[in-house]
Amino acid sequence: MRILVVGGAGYVGSTSVETFVAAGHAVTVYDNLSTGHRESVLPAARLVIGEIHDTPLLERVLREERIEAVLHCAARSLVGESMADPALYYHANVAGGVSLLDAMKRAGVDRLVYSSTAAVYGEPRRVPIAEADRTQPINPYGETKLAFEGAMRWFAAAHDFRAISLRYFNVAGATERNGEDHEPETHLVPLVLRVAAGEASHVQIFGQDYPTPDGTCIRDFIHVRDLGNAHLLALEATGEGDPSLEVYNLGSAAGFSVREVVEAARRVTGRAIPARVVKRRSGDPPVLVASSRRARRELGWQPQHSKLDEMLGDAWTWRASHPDGYRDGVRAESDGRAAVAVGAGEAAEQNGGGQAALSQTGTSSTPAAIENA
Repeated sequence: MRILVVGGAGYVGSTSVETFVAAGHAVTVYDNLSTGHRESVLPAARLVIGEIHDTPLLERVLREERIEAVLHCAARSLVGESMADPALYYHANVAGGVSLLDAMKRAGVDRLVYSSTAAVYGEPRRVPIAEADRTQPINPYGETKLAFEGAMRWFAAAHDFRAISLRYFNVAGATERNGEDHEPETHLVPLVLRVAAGEASHVQIFGQDYPTPDGTCIRDFIHVRDLGNAHLLALEATGEGDPSLEVYNLGSAAGFSVREVVEAARRVTGRAIPARVVKRRSGDPPVLVASSRRARRELGWQPQHSKLDEMLGDAWTWRASHPDGYRDGVRAESDGRAAVAVGAGEAAEQNGGGQAALSQTGTSSTPAAIENA
């Protein structure tokens, strides 16, 4: 299969490219490198630097590379940023996505997999969340991801597309080659590992009085390797069947508590990782996990690496071999060590749960949104 990965130089996209190449597929990466990294792209894959809004360039790449199927990973994914600047998110996640759909239509490519988010569900009425459950996003990030799913559905009906959207919460772990390197960093696992590495003074846990076994909130995590495999299975599934948009959740159906993540990080790294419990924030649901029963049944997806210790161990190993991240990365300098605040995510930040942020020691914490990808 000849695959175009849009956003293929990012964390999720680059590790999926590794999966595709290992399976014998020809891969082209399309990325503007605004948050992705040139170094993350395998030499076996062709890298085209371009904007998702450049429909003519996308069409040309699709034709020249004789692309058969597309994986779409490109999106803006910071919830806090989306609340402050919703226009930016509609422009990138909706208008940009429609540009891709239009280019695919013009080039005659009709197979698409979308790396979406469980943020489309908003505050769930039940857990684990199933695909048929109500979608009611509570921030522009989730709203724009859902809006693009709607565009996919109508393109499938009008132009005979076969499309799949994969919804998930948190991704963690790393491969030997690729791992997480964001600035600002907003994901729970790498932020806790920053404390283990001595780059932050301690972890702050928001609340330990939730109705969960250890009192801290429970959130869903899957290994980035397992996500790459899900992307491949979904791409393969678009090779047959009637034109449609199918939706699948990816998750553990059980999840891990914030305290479990911190304890596992101590175990894996052998570091103390100081933690302080502070008052919970309003709007943090006790549990956010997704059911992947349908993906297991229909796609044959079986997560092999999504045990907590393995995800943390792989992330720690990658961090040790890339102490400064990718060589093309730019890291913000700080005058002092910072405190890492980890909780469950405010009600307005449920794309990943387990909210985390960095704040200078001795100042108030300014929470940041957890990214999806």
